[in-house]
Amino acid sequence: MNKRGTGVAFIAIAAFLFSAKYISAAIFGSGVLSWNDELFNAMLTYVGSPLNVSSIVALMIGIAYIAWGEYEEFKSKKQ
Repeated sequence: MNKRGTGVAFIAIAAFLFSAKYISAAIFGSGVLSWNDELFNAMLTYVGSPLNVSSIVALMIGIAYIAWGEYEEFKSKKQ
């Protein structure tokens, strides 16, 4: 897999981790009889922030890999 493909894979992982936080909060609060924004925000705090941190890290790694691949492509075409 080249660097661009690896970057896209890391960005897909970041999207999955970002959505996993909201999906797990919705599953966690599935037994609640009435929904409102404050309750969902409380469910999000129960899930915690490691999914946010790991999604941001994966996104930055993905962007770095894509930039690295583009730089190497530009460098090889320049010569």
